[in-house]
Parts: sequence; structure tokens; C-alpha cells
Amino acid sequence: MTAEGPQVRILLGAVTALGPGKATLIEAIATTGSISAAGRQLGMSYRRAWTLVDAMNRSFRRPLVVAATGGRRGGGAKVTPMGERVLLLYRRMETNAAASIAKDLKTLKCYLRS
Repeated sequence: MTAEGPQVRILLGAVTALGPGKATLIEAIATTGSISAAGRQLGMSYRRAWTLVDAMNRSFRRPLVVAATGGRRGGGAKVTPMGERVLLLYRRMETNAAASIAKDLKTLKCYLRS
């Protein structure tokens, strides 16, 4: 999604269970296999990335990301099948939201200052 398009956020009370940043973090974890590497890739600290993962995992019935503790081979993290399904649904919702408001957004942009 671009900065100009809609930003979909799934709220659980006052907590954002899933939004654009968390979805991007899930994708980065899937790519890097690591919460810390994903955080670095996105310009955030390990602590911030871990906090976001923990918040997502608490919001859903099953974890979206599982982490392995360090050791000789280091730790690592993996997106669960539930995380893959949730991410797919979320990205589809973004696409559908953008398509459903495209005409009105174009009109609204005419009223905005440049």
C-alpha cells in the first residue's frame, strides 16, 4: 500500500492487532528468519520488533510468529501458517479497501492543498 492509499488497521479494543507496520514486520521476519534482522531491515530496534510481535501474538488465537531461543546456531523466528493466512487476508483487505474508495479518493484529492 502506498502512503496515499488507505491504511487498514485491525483493532482489538484500543490495541492495533494488525496494521501496515506489523504486516511489513511479518513479511520481513519471513524473509530474514529473524526478529532482530527484520527489525534492522525496517530501521527499528530488536526490542521494538519483539514488542510488536508479542502484541500480535497476544491478539490472535494462535501465534503469528514463533521464535527459537539462541544457542550454538543462534535463535531465529518463523512466521506460522496462521501468520501466513492472516497476512494474506490483511493484504487482500488493503487491496479491496483501496479499490472501493479509489473514485472518492481521487475526488477528495482535488480538495486538498498541493
